[in-house]
Amino acid sequence: YPGSMAKRVQQLCQYLVAEYDGDASAVWSDVSTGAELRKRLNALPGFGAQKAQIFLALLGKQFGVRPTGWREAAGPYGEAGSHRSVADITGPESLAEVRAYKQQAKQAARAAKRADT
Repeated sequence: YPGSMAKRVQQLCQYLVAEYDGDASAVWSDVSTGAELRKRLNALPGFGAQKAQIFLALLGKQFGVRPTGWREAAGPYGEAGSHRSVADITGPESLAEVRAYKQQAKQAARAAKRADT
């Protein structure tokens, strides 16, 4: 596991050097729309659609990176007042709320699976 994670970090760093001259903030600093930012994030090695949306929500909610349509581009992770992901964690209380949300989502998924069988 440590080796595979190191490889992923190296791939990400190589991509940032090649595409953004090594400046990670260039990924979001000049975007005009949330859709464009999501596309850039999704292009990062190791980032799929969900991780791109979560990272976009994190940038918008906690770092003020809010191009036009950022909440929509972040999907449910961009919703104001949500407690779905790391984008919503600002301290122990919100961490507990995110954990509770995830627990409820897992329980709902299990119940739906049981209902399908």
